[in-house]
Amino acid sequence: MDKSIEKFYIETFGCQMNEFDSERIGYLLETCGYLRTNDLNSAKIILINTCSVREKADNKLYGHLGNLKSLKINNPDILICVGGCTAQSLKEKIIKEFPYIDIVFGTKNIKNLPDLIKKRRQTNKSICETEILKNYDSEIFNFKRTFKFKAYLPITIGCNNYCSYCIVPQVRGEEMSMPINLIIKKVENLISEGVCEITLLGQNVNSYGKDLKSPENFAKLLDNLSKIKGLKRIRFVTSHPKDFSKKIISVIKQNSNIMRHIHLPLQAGSNKILKLMNRKYTREDYMNLYHSIKSELPDCSITTDIIVGFPGENEEDFCRTLDLVKNLRFDRAFTFIYSKRKGTVAEKIPDNVTLNIKKQWFKELVELQNLISLEQNKKMVGLKFEVLVEGFSNKKDGQLKGRLENNTVVNFNGDKELIGKLVPVKIKDAKSFYLSGEL
Repeated sequence: MDKSIEKFYIETFGCQMNEFDSERIGYLLETCGYLRTNDLNSAKIILINTCSVREKADNKLYGHLGNLKSLKINNPDILICVGGCTAQSLKEKIIKEFPYIDIVFGTKNIKNLPDLIKKRRQTNKSICETEILKNYDSEIFNFKRTFKFKAYLPITIGCNNYCSYCIVPQVRGEEMSMPINLIIKKVENLISEGVCEITLLGQNVNSYGKDLKSPENFAKLLDNLSKIKGLKRIRFVTSHPKDFSKKIISVIKQNSNIMRHIHLPLQAGSNKILKLMNRKYTREDYMNLYHSIKSELPDCSITTDIIVGFPGENEEDFCRTLDLVKNLRFDRAFTFIYSKRKGTVAEKIPDNVTLNIKKQWFKELVELQNLISLEQNKKMVGLKFEVLVEGFSNKKDGQLKGRLENNTVVNFNGDKELIGKLVPVKIKDAKSFYLSGEL
């Protein structure tokens, strides 16, 4: 190997969109002749792709950047680059607090990264480029997949919902939908390269098409994609309840290659809190949608997000959330204690509940959901499912892990040659977060 070839290292925090952005970064740098490495210490370019959804993510980044200082001192030629949502949010503040950071680049500036690296080396000055562009990046579908057999594909970028707790519209910009013909063409190309599963991405994936001049919508896109020969599995995240139409449910029902798993964030079970959150639906709206999905797709797995301790929430409000969780029985729930985000509406809402009480509520909710998840998973014991084998298990050495149609992970014994293939697996045992099975 040519020792003059520079290596780069990427660390990714956050959601699937961030993971996709890292795939784009990898593609761009490899196209320019750089070589990716998993060894931090051998890299000449270190890239941190950040998340800003919760305060914990910011703190994690600060700790991480602090740890990189010694690397920079020992080797001043290393370039440390910070991108993603926190970079977009904090901008020059990152360089002020960490003067050894070389490049800060925003969520809409990824395609300029190779030029920013050249510029940094020519000028020997730190660079911050975080301009939010009004048009979508025409090169967005140029990326190098992490997996050969599955791929993420963004169909919308940005968000117009302005939930009062969320900073995404500020860091990702206004919602922009990709043209439907470009999406179809890219999916066809991915299938020709051996991909069998596509996950459609968007901050609000089912509002797809609202900003396009042509009359496109998410149901139509799903239906068109489901007809593409060779596409065995279609997934999508994340759905907003206010935009989940009966037509979408109908399209899922009519097409067996659209996976029976819907991630449908609830966030709160109290109408008072939902209104404060600016979620644009009520508790009753959500319940009606949930039951509409289950009546048409009884085997569909529904997962959710829930925030505990939102400003203004009291014991009665929390109990309403708990009651909804008990009644709807989500397969899984991603639960969070509210985290104040600078620049959001919720930042200014009075909050009289102590952190200790919020932690108690959080514990109660998690214990309830874990019990429900275990009971839901136990229903699958003894049944057979088609599983996409994704790699090696992180639960037991030597085992493989795969994902059921409903997105539940199952661990089982098998040869590594099965990775990337769809195989039948019988479920033998169930835990709250995963299953055990056998071929």
